[in-house]
Amino acid sequence: MAIPGIELHHLRCYLALAEERHFTRAADRLGLSQPTVSRTIRRLEELLGYRLLERTTRQVALTAAGERLYDELRGLLPRLEAALLPTPEAPVFRIGFAWGFPATWPQAAIERFEAETGVGARVHRRDAALAGVDSGEVDVAILRGDVAVPGLTAVTLLHERRIAAVSVRSPLAARDEVGWRELARMPLVLNETGGPTDVADWPAGERPEIAVRCGNFDEWLEAVAGNRGVGVVPESIGRQRVHPFLSFVPIPDAPLMPLQLVFPRHNGHPLTRRFLTHARATVRQCEGGGGARG
Repeated sequence: MAIPGIELHHLRCYLALAEERHFTRAADRLGLSQPTVSRTIRRLEELLGYRLLERTTRQVALTAAGERLYDELRGLLPRLEAALLPTPEAPVFRIGFAWGFPATWPQAAIERFEAETGVGARVHRRDAALAGVDSGEVDVAILRGDVAVPGLTAVTLLHERRIAAVSVRSPLAARDEVGWRELARMPLVLNETGGPTDVADWPAGERPEIAVRCGNFDEWLEAVAGNRGVGVVPESIGRQRVHPFLSFVPIPDAPLMPLQLVFPRHNGHPLTRRFLTHARATVRQCEGGGGARG
């Protein structure tokens, strides 16, 4: 018959005490205080309904029932704890992106997530609009733009300003800024695989012509660097040295671009919410809030 209320920490504490036969030494071994060890053992005895220890002022002695429990636990508990640890072949937590992986907060979020859970996280690039989160190739995806797909949950972590990406040979490269509607009169290089900007972002009747359609971010980089048109990206990309022949120009009146963490609504990875918690916390620290970037 199962005994409700007994948890692993009760058993770990008793096993240490039974081996040390001394409350202070057991507390040091567990990294706990001596009163905490005493309370834990007392609670375990209450839950079991029988005494485990014969307490004297000089030593800790086990009762017959305590000896029997110790004999069982010293073989069983290490095996149980080993069974609960992730096995080497267990799948890691997979984070997908399509292009332009953010250079600040994800690294901090991954480090904290791994330290808390003991589960490794791996970043995977997928040249697909949803970076593989819809097909189960990754557990979560970091995506830009508004994502509204049945079966997926999208949580906005922050908003970014947009900037124009131009060739160093373009006249725009010498400009301090460019207007959003002014860009509508220029040829656009479009990344169709999860790219952050589409002609529909401009008002109807004032939309740019598409000069080049690209299947991934690398193709997009080379098309813009080759002066075949203008690209539009979040300003975080401008803080990275993505290409020596690109310049970035602010667009003060451009609509802000959301960055979202996207994951399955049902039957997702059990640690998804843990990663989301760390992502939100690190965004607040690294990006100054989680609202619009200033």
